[in-house]
Amino acid sequence: MDYIDLDGKKIVEETGQDRLLTFLYTNKFGRMLLKPLVQPGISKLSGRLLSSFTSRHLVSPFIKKENIDMTDFPKRKYTSFNDFFTRKISEGARPIDPDQNALISPCDCRATVYPIMNNSNFSIKHTEYTLRSLLHSRKLADKFQGGYLYVLRLTVSDYHRYVYAASGRQSKQYRIEGSFHTVNPVANDYLPIYKENTREYTLIHTEEFGDVLQMEVGALLVGKIKNHKDSCYCVRGEEKGFFEYGGSTIIVITEPGAVKPREDLLANTRNGFETRLLQGQAIGTK
Repeated sequence: MDYIDLDGKKIVEETGQDRLLTFLYTNKFGRMLLKPLVQPGISKLSGRLLSSFTSRHLVSPFIKKENIDMTDFPKRKYTSFNDFFTRKISEGARPIDPDQNALISPCDCRATVYPIMNNSNFSIKHTEYTLRSLLHSRKLADKFQGGYLYVLRLTVSDYHRYVYAASGRQSKQYRIEGSFHTVNPVANDYLPIYKENTREYTLIHTEEFGDVLQMEVGALLVGKIKNHKDSCYCVRGEEKGFFEYGGSTIIVITEPGAVKPREDLLANTRNGFETRLLQGQAIGTK
């Protein structure tokens, strides 16, 4: 999916990863190769390999290939590829919007936003989803009907630690098991990705925005979604957790009338573009 960058420029992009995933999801032989890759066991094995000491040799070529700007990160040696992939950013490199009435992006991402209509359906890349199937809960789906759903997609070159979008009392983490498909948009044309992938979510009971649901979605070759806390008070901008290797997605859902999405995000989504955002930037206001 093409996107609008931080300077407001339209970027039409097709990477080598995009071409590989197009082959895996659209070609008959590619789908045969894909079938074993999306199983959790393969994802866990990949995670162990990428956490091995030998995998540290992959770091420098990956940085060069993905053109990752490392100036925001402390200079150090990495013990494995996953040690690099889950690296922490330098303090102050991702400032949090100071407006307490701003709902923030929990991650570096390419963002879209969709109204949750009366039938609780929403569309991503021409594929229809229901909130009930995403959450496995009719009660929650009814609760958020009329609100907004933000899809915050991380690419492999993004910073893969994420923070809380709002402050409040969080519920426990709810985990829904599934297979690990890619979250690249090409897959949405062939598989119901956000119904199939392993995911975790929590409800944050806030003063500013009512109840906010924040969900982490695993992806192809991602063996772990690592959340730090459970059933406690959380602070907007506080680190919530991280993904191990792969492109992943965070979904934020708001109640009706609670949050107004930023205008450029709404307009870009309507026009078929994702919007490039950094962790801590506003995605909507009270």
